[in-house]
Amino acid sequence: ETPVLFKRELRNEEAKEGKQIKLTCELSKPGTPVKWMKGDTVLYASEKYEFKQHGTVAELIIQDVQSVDA
Repeated sequence: ETPVLFKRELRNEEAKEGKQIKLTCELSKPGTPVKWMKGDTVLYASEKYEFKQHGTVAELIIQDVQSVDA
């Protein structure tokens, strides 16, 4: 089986505190499960974090961005 690769990796983004930011990556296979992490901590869907996946594109939307989210 062919390994899943990043076709487009995450980029550093800047956002103003209190706003939302969308982080996007693209994978080589559609529908591949994505685990979003901050350092060693797995992120889970909540009021703060929203996950979307459309085909090969995975998105993480962070609400109410704060400096600790960097």
